[in-house]
This record gives sequence, C-alpha cells and structure tokens, in this order.
Amino acid sequence: CGKTLNLFLFQVLDESKLQEVDSLWKEFETPEKANKVVKLKHFEKFQDTTEALAAATAMTEGKMGKSLKKVLKKVVAKEAHEQLAISDAKLGGVIKEKLNLSCVHSPAVAELMRGIRTQMESLITGLPPREISAMSLGLAHSLSRYKLKFSPDKVDTMIVQAISLLDDLDKELNNYIMRCREWYGWHFPEVGKIITDNLAYCKSVRKIGARTNVATTDLSEHLPEEVEAEVKLAAEISMGTEVSEEDIGNIMHLCDQVIEITEYRTQLYDYLKNRMMAIAPNLTVMVGELVGARLISHAGSLLNLAKHPASTVQILGAEKALFRALKTRRDTPKYGLIYHASLVGQTSAKNKGKISRMLAAKASLAIRYDALGEDTNAEMGVENRAKLEARLRHLEEKGIRRISGTGKAMAKSDKYQHKSDVKVYDPSGDSTLPSVSKKRKFEEVEEEEVATPVTVKTKKPKKEPVDGQLSNS
Repeated sequence: CGKTLNLFLFQVLDESKLQEVDSLWKEFETPEKANKVVKLKHFEKFQDTTEALAAATAMTEGKMGKSLKKVLKKVVAKEAHEQLAISDAKLGGVIKEKLNLSCVHSPAVAELMRGIRTQMESLITGLPPREISAMSLGLAHSLSRYKLKFSPDKVDTMIVQAISLLDDLDKELNNYIMRCREWYGWHFPEVGKIITDNLAYCKSVRKIGARTNVATTDLSEHLPEEVEAEVKLAAEISMGTEVSEEDIGNIMHLCDQVIEITEYRTQLYDYLKNRMMAIAPNLTVMVGELVGARLISHAGSLLNLAKHPASTVQILGAEKALFRALKTRRDTPKYGLIYHASLVGQTSAKNKGKISRMLAAKASLAIRYDALGEDTNAEMGVENRAKLEARLRHLEEKGIRRISGTGKAMAKSDKYQHKSDVKVYDPSGDSTLPSVSKKRKFEEVEEEEVATPVTVKTKKPKKEPVDGQLSNS
C-alpha cells in the first residue's frame, strides 16, 4: 500500500525469494530484477488530498480506512486463499478481524516493502517520476500539518520551553551579577556589602559610574534614604583602586544586560503563570506554577504526566537518589521536584514525607483532570488543597495536644474557646524606691532588741543531806 495520492496493491511472483531475507535486497538492485519478483495487481486513485490524508492517517494509527477496506473487499475477496503481506502488525490484526483475511508480518515483508519503495518508479507505469515525488511531498506536508494541529501534546510544549528558558535565565543572571559585583568591586568594594539586592545594585552602579560621582548622584529612585547616605559615606573613605573610563563603560554595559535580562525574566514568569492557569489550573493550585511546569517538563508532556501513578509523581526528579538507594539497599527518597511545593515547604521535617505523599496523590488526580477532563476550572484543585491544609494542621497540632486517659484510649483535647483577659493597671510598679529604707529598718530592729529585757532563769542550788539526818530517817 503506497502512501501517495494513489493506492497500489502488488503481487509476489516468486515466494521462494522471501525465504532469503539477507539477500532479498539484491533482487531489487535493477528494475528488471524487481519486475521478476513483484508485479502491480491493483491501482486505486484518490479523489483529492483530503481523502488521501484520511487514508494515510488511518494507516499510521493502525486503523483500516474506507478506501483500503473497499479495495480489499473488491480484489482480495476473489483470492481469499492468498496471504496479505502487511508492514504494520496492528493493521494486519484489524484486517484479519474485520475481513477474515490471512495477514503476514515478518522481517522478509519489511525488506520486501523497502525494495518496492526503491523501485517504485519502474514498477508503476504511466506515472512520471516527477509527479510521484510531487504527490508524495504534498501528502507528507499535509500529514505533518494534521499531526501538529491535532496533537494533544502541542499545547504544553510552550510550558516545557518556557520553564527551561526560565532556568537558563536564572543561571545566566547569577553568572552576570557575580561578575558585575566582582568587577566593580575593584573600584568601589564597600558598595557590594551595603546594597544586597542584585537589581538595585546594578541600577545604582549604572547611575553612579565612577566612584567620584557618588556625592553628586541622586540614588533615591533605587535605594532607601539611609542606604543612600551609607553609600555616600563609604565613597569618601573607599579603599578601591582607580579605573579608567573604558573600564567603567564596560561595567555599565554589563549592568544594562543584567537589567534587561531581569525584566525579561519577570515578563516570562508572568507568561508561564498565565499558560499554566489556562492548561493545568488544578495542578497549578495544588503545587504552584513553577513546580507544576517542572513536573510537565520532566515527564515530557501533560498527557505523559497523567499516565504516571502518584508514587512516581512523588519522586519525579529524584531518579538518581532512587536508583542509588535501591542499589545500596537503603531508604528510598520521599520526594523529588514536589519538595519545592509550598505545602511541603511549610511542614516540619518529621511530617514532610507524609505531606509529600498526600500531595502527590491529590496532584496526580488534578493532572488527570486537567489532561483528560472537559472542564477548565480549578474547583477540584481548590477543594483538595483545602483538605490537605486541614490535614497538615491536624498533623502539626498532634504533638502539642494534651494527652489524657490510658494508653489504649485515644487522646482527647479540650474544645478551643477564645478567652479575653482584661489586665488591670498596677500602680505599685510606678516607683522603684522602697517605702522604708533598709538602714532605718535595721536601726528600728536594734532599738527593739535593747528595749526588751532579757530574763535568764537561774537554777536553785541543791541542798546536800547531813549525816545525822540520814541516820534518823
């Protein structure tokens, strides 16, 4: 079956040649040899390019078009005992199922098809070679346009390209800014520590130029008042070296590049945000536009990402760590690109694994809804995100709750009630001086000790008995 504006059916004259697959190409070296192997059995012309495109599209998708079905019913039905050589096994299965025709697909058939294509001009008489090539080219262009127009993956190609460009711009900006700070640092090193923001630094350097111009330059447009005063003070006592006007000119040109790239990056980020909300709104709500775009880029397309299970989405981007863990028999990673999502970022370290697993499960549902659903709203994403945030609050509060009851019983917590305590002003704290001094207190204590008499009990002396008294008694 030829994919030109005509449909051709060939008959094999010598089937024994198909047994020798490796040497079959020799039979198609010349037109004379080719005519001894195969001959044209049937010829069907398409009415226009649209009909030819429909037939070619059906064949590439492994389906049987109307024109092919009509030809096979007309020609092959008369010779039902013959086998039909097919280059696509899927198409052969469809023909066998619908028309009950015996189809064969083998390496020999593939080699035979290749030979027919090489000698197509000699095997088909009545068509000039130039016309055949023009028809083939026209159909190829139409088929390419059709595929591009109806490709389900074409819309997210823009997202893949935009996120890749955004990452490249970030790397370039870091290199340029580092070079700018280092270069201008030779002339005015103090300003690098005073101005921390990179864009403000480049704009200020662009406006200042040489260090001697700082005193007369107004930087209020780019810097706060106190920072501007600090820069002007540092310029008077700077330890930097003197540089020429040409050097300053090159540094200022580099600053221009940084400012332009930063502005373009902001514009590109806004474009990416809008595209993500249009193509994958639920995924964007769940994980954010940057993480969502990186997941799509990593999978290749939104449709490919929709085919991944939640467990794969969870560790997408951590393939090296996963295979290293499997090889060394250690713990596998808990998260990949999804780690940079805001929900995972605001979780404590012990709950990151749980939240990333739950987020991946909900995100995979959102991806499938965006890729295969008909609606374009983000209601499902908002609803699932609210559930995840509630679950996150529950996990975070779990360790803080008061535990009561026995070990087997579930932990209970009191219902939260808002209590407003009104504090009354205490005037005793107004004065820091004591009401009675320590010295006076000490004197009073001494006087009391002197005033109170001390009574001491004396023991009565014990009378000793006389000898005479003892004897009488």
